Amino acid sequence: MATTIKGPAIFLAQFAGDTAPFNDWKAITRWAGSLGYQGVQVPSNDRRLFDLARAAESKTYCDEIAGIAAESGVAITELSTHLQGQLVAVHPAYDEAFDGFAPPELRGNPAARQRWAVEQMLLAAKASANLGLTASISFSGSLAWPFVYPWPQRPAGLIETAFDELARRWRPILDGYDDAGVDLAFELHPGEDLFDGATFEMLLERVDYHPRLNIAYDPSHFLLQQLDYLGFIDRYRDRIKVVHVKDAEFRPDARQGVYSGYQPWADRAGRFRSLGDGQVDFKAIFSKLAQYDFPGWAVLEWECCLKHPEQGAEEGARFIRDHIIRVTDKAFDDFAGSAGDAERNARLLGIAGGAR
Repeated sequence: MATTIKGPAIFLAQFAGDTAPFNDWKAITRWAGSLGYQGVQVPSNDRRLFDLARAAESKTYCDEIAGIAAESGVAITELSTHLQGQLVAVHPAYDEAFDGFAPPELRGNPAARQRWAVEQMLLAAKASANLGLTASISFSGSLAWPFVYPWPQRPAGLIETAFDELARRWRPILDGYDDAGVDLAFELHPGEDLFDGATFEMLLERVDYHPRLNIAYDPSHFLLQQLDYLGFIDRYRDRIKVVHVKDAEFRPDARQGVYSGYQPWADRAGRFRSLGDGQVDFKAIFSKLAQYDFPGWAVLEWECCLKHPEQGAEEGARFIRDHIIRVTDKAFDDFAGSAGDAERNARLLGIAGGAR
C-alpha cells in the first residue's frame, strides 16, 4: 500500500515571539490549527513554547504538550535542534557570531558551549522518544566552511581532517539517537559542513553509514546552489526523513550570481520566497515523494524577503494541501486486467508444451 505524505505542517521557529498568539504553546498551536495546519515542527530551544530538559525527563509533560496541540487540531511532527546542532562544531572564525545561540553564562567559552550543545542534542533524542516521534531535524555545524572555496589552495588533508573531527563529535550523538529509536536528519545548508550530497556522503562514510544519520530535504537551498533537487530525491530517498517545503528563486544577471555580492536578501540574485512565489517545482517534488512512499510530513518553513510571515503562513497551508498527492491504491488500468494463470501465460508467450 502506497503512503500519502502527511500535512500541511509548519515550522514554528520563524513565528515564535513575545506577543500573542506567538508567545505561548497553547496559543500558537491554536493559531496554526486555525490556518488549516495539521502538524507543527517545534524549535526545542524556545522556552516560551517548549521545555526540552523537562521533555527529556518526563513522559507526562510530553503527553501534556501533545494533548494541548491535539486540542488545537495539530500534532507535533519533529523537534528542531538547529541552533544546538550548529554549536556542536564551530570554527573559531564564527565563535563570537554563534555565541548568541548559547546561554549567556557559556558565551566566550567555546569548550563549555560545545559540551552544552552535545547535551542538548542528547536531550532532544530522549524528548523525541517521549513524544513518540521518529525523526528530528538539526544542523551539522561547521569546521571547514571558511575553506569552502579552494583559494588559497587548501593544504593537503585539511578537509579530510575536518570531517574526521566532525564524525568524532557526531558519532556518540548518533548512537544516542539510535538508543532512542529516532532518526537525526541534517538540513543540508550553506554555512554547515553538510550542505549538499557530496558532503553528506563524506560524513556518512566516516560514521560507517550509521542508520540514524539522515537528511532533512529543503529544495530551496539546492536551487540556490544550482543543484538538481529532483535527482537528489532519486539518489538519497532512503535517507530523507524530514521535508521542509520552502520556495526560492535564482535570477543571475551581469552583476551577481550564486554568491550575490554580499547584498541584502531583497537584492540578491538568489533569495528565499514564500510558497508559490519562487521557482521550485513542487509538483514534481510531491510526485517523487509519493512515488517513493515518503512517510513523513510536509512542513512549511517560511523565509521570504518580501512577504509578511502571517500571509506566507496562511497561503502556505493551502499551497501544501493542494500539492499533497493522495496516493492511489489501485492501478488505472485495473479495469482491463485479469487474474493470473500460469498455463495461459505460457500460451501467450508461445512456450506452452515445451521450449521453442
